[in-house]
Amino acid sequence: MTTTKRRTEQTQETDSSQPEIHTHIERNPGMPLDMDWVSRVRVNRSAVERRAATMSTRRTVKKEWQAAWLLRAITCMDLTTLQGDDTPGNVLRLCAKARQPVRQEILDALGVENYALKVGAVCVYHNLVSVAVEALRGADIPVAAVSTGFPAGQNPFEQKLGEIAASVKAGASEIDIVISRAHVLTGNWQALYDEVRAFRAACGEAHMKTILATYELATLRNVGMASLVCMMAGADYIKTSTGKEPVNATIPVGIVMTRAIRDYYEQTGYKVGYKPAGGIRTAKESLDWLILMKEELGNDWLNNTLFRIGASGLLSDIERQLSYYVTGHYAAAHYNPMV
Repeated sequence: MTTTKRRTEQTQETDSSQPEIHTHIERNPGMPLDMDWVSRVRVNRSAVERRAATMSTRRTVKKEWQAAWLLRAITCMDLTTLQGDDTPGNVLRLCAKARQPVRQEILDALGVENYALKVGAVCVYHNLVSVAVEALRGADIPVAAVSTGFPAGQNPFEQKLGEIAASVKAGASEIDIVISRAHVLTGNWQALYDEVRAFRAACGEAHMKTILATYELATLRNVGMASLVCMMAGADYIKTSTGKEPVNATIPVGIVMTRAIRDYYEQTGYKVGYKPAGGIRTAKESLDWLILMKEELGNDWLNNTLFRIGASGLLSDIERQLSYYVTGHYAAAHYNPMV
């Protein structure tokens, strides 16, 4: 049996069950900043790029197994709208899609008509949090708010804390904060730790996703070091990007960040989540990210408690691929509207 075939069969055997969602884990409390640990971070860029280039070719997921993985991807999706022309109306439509992400006839044909399929969360700007909370009432779908001067993170510190508090008060149960990239670029790791620690305290019971804006951190080593510092400061998730940078979620960055998560777990016993975001638009790309999570972190991270995909247009392509699987042809775009 070839290695590829064996790995494929292991994938199918592991992931054929219905997606597990909102699995309870002990929340990462953070720890004192350990600069000895942070300074030991090393990244072999050429090795990371080789690993990224071969990852999707070493594991294949086809037919009914691909459909199952795509359903899993939907449950791990942070369905997002972060545009300047967002209105209460399009947020209401987005929330309706979050409740029923795939047309019922497709679910019936897949044999999962009784499975309450829904996305992992809906992510919006602060001023639309209350609209989303009301629209999702009773659906058990969290509302996430971007905060702390998203996307640039250049607002005054006290204003950033105020943004977090306001979003939590409005009903957001998840807060996507952005770090001050200057702390990383100048090597001021204590300032980064203190900042993220303060954001975590301001979040209270709301879970905090820490956006690194990896494209703006200059090196993969900086990405690895920043990932560790943010986890030490109490991040519940580390997240790649705002979606507003020229380059957002990439597999090489994902490898560095997931290995930092694995290192942190092995050293502390606490599991931290991961969220790639920005530029993930196709069903194939969502499978690449699921494969990355399975291979680097294992099955425990294949649920929406520890893995999210931040996306806006991705769901339409996943629904289109599921439609093709059950009908043998691709549906027209108007059959898979987002809002």
